[in-house]
Amino acid sequence: MVQKEQMTNPVIGIIGLGIMGGIMAETLLRSGFKVIGFDLEKAACKRLSRAGGEPLKSAQDVVYKADVVITSLATSQALRLVYTQIQEALSKSPKKLILVETSTLPMADKELIAQQLKKPGVSLLDCPISGTAARMKDRAWTIFVSGNKKICQQISPIFKCLSDNAPYVGAYGNGLKMKMIANHLVAIYNVASAESVIFAKKIGLDPKEVLDIFGPSPVVGTGVMRLRMPFMIDRKYTPATMKVEVWQKDMQVIGELAKSVGCPLPIFNATAPIYTAAMAQGFALEDTASTAEVIGTMAGLYHGRKGKNTA
Repeated sequence: MVQKEQMTNPVIGIIGLGIMGGIMAETLLRSGFKVIGFDLEKAACKRLSRAGGEPLKSAQDVVYKADVVITSLATSQALRLVYTQIQEALSKSPKKLILVETSTLPMADKELIAQQLKKPGVSLLDCPISGTAARMKDRAWTIFVSGNKKICQQISPIFKCLSDNAPYVGAYGNGLKMKMIANHLVAIYNVASAESVIFAKKIGLDPKEVLDIFGPSPVVGTGVMRLRMPFMIDRKYTPATMKVEVWQKDMQVIGELAKSVGCPLPIFNATAPIYTAAMAQGFALEDTASTAEVIGTMAGLYHGRKGKNTA
């Protein structure tokens, strides 16, 4: 693990202590960093305290006490509110500060906060994360690091603490663009894996054997296949690695970005109704692997939810 001494002992603040922010905080604490944080949810603040961090009463308090602030937020509304609060804190007490924005939200939101924070000594980086909390334990996150290259290099020990894969991808905003390409592919690979499971069952093959043979393949195997097919085979979609309702937000962000640049995404767009149907069938809070239930129902293979409505 990367130790804090490599960075002259920065205090790291995390605003948004949900699934992703919480696991970042715990990982940094285990590596010896001092971590402070804030979240509107009291339970999230209590988790930080139990892990050895210091929960604070507001986002402004985090700004006052931190050298580096990481934001991990679920909605555009939360992002705009938090960065307005950050701006207000810096106006009252100007200081040098590095801000690392890790959320997957529309480009317009990223551009807005960049305009708000054009202040001397303040550096804003765009560093979305590709991966789930479960994959972080395997150091399998990809952090798409973008912004001022010198500043990115300065805080690289933080990225190295969180992941073995944190490529620098260029100017601010390129991180989000890379994340959108990654999620575009995940949307397709996930539904393709669901199709394969149902197709295998319909033609009399054991989908477990399909996964065993093709999962490790350097030609057709993918990380999505290896992660999600076991859910699809067992027809058990909790605990979720990515909830369908959260994924709907990412799908919308990709679609808006593609529309803004006039880029057709026919295969991606073909997957959208499958995810929408999963929502309609009651899988909103379950893993996106539940798209296999939608396709299985379309194929006449399934007639209800495994483990809830029917066997």
